[in-house]
Amino acid sequence: MHSPPFSALAAVYDAIMADVEYDAWADFVLTYARDGGLNLQSAPALDLACGTGGFTRELREAGLDVTGLDGSEAMLREARVRLPELPFVQGDLRTFTLPERFDLLACVFDSLNNLLTPADLGAAFSRAHAHLKPGGLFAFDVNTRVGVRELWEGDAIEGVAELPGGGEVHYHWSHHYDAEGEVGVVQAFCRVDGEEFVETHRERGYDPADLEPLLKAAGFARWEIVEYPDYAGPEPETPRVWVFAWRGEA
Repeated sequence: MHSPPFSALAAVYDAIMADVEYDAWADFVLTYARDGGLNLQSAPALDLACGTGGFTRELREAGLDVTGLDGSEAMLREARVRLPELPFVQGDLRTFTLPERFDLLACVFDSLNNLLTPADLGAAFSRAHAHLKPGGLFAFDVNTRVGVRELWEGDAIEGVAELPGGGEVHYHWSHHYDAEGEVGVVQAFCRVDGEEFVETHRERGYDPADLEPLLKAAGFARWEIVEYPDYAGPEPETPRVWVFAWRGEA
């Protein structure tokens, strides 16, 4: 059965992604924020494309007052089970509007690569800027063009993961690069208790030269584009970059 992106996958996502280093990513982001002078104790934060709440939980455990936002109601259902005390809202990265303003916005795990045009990415940057307090920080990662072309060695990953309630999920995810459309295409096949589904995910790569004019147009005062985990400047063949963009004080 073919399912929309991040729908059927939601129920098995955490099992397959059990090794994702959300804790290290959170430390990377929060260290940069604190070194930049941001006071994060009980600070309001917004986790964009929060999915099932893996990164949201790390921000909460670090003492932030976190809200999660995602476009997939199926993923949000899992997040609400994991973190019932936190607010989660459904919203499109390009158009969301919330009444609150935040000291920190984050969007991790190449979620912004799912926006397939510069116009859509620029709209997401504008929404992020609009939801920051003066002096606030927007932190995110994106796969570069190289990263999307060469996503995995061998262009496939597969395995078996145990599910929390018993049983297991068998998964085989294959990748190919559509050179004409300039997008990476992932076919995510999963089998759970004899039931099978496939989701197709598409990503566009964005290099620093693609990001900078969009950040400027969105109104960010300054930004820094670095590699994880040492904050070094990216090389031409860097597969993923992290961006720290600041809203001006005024």
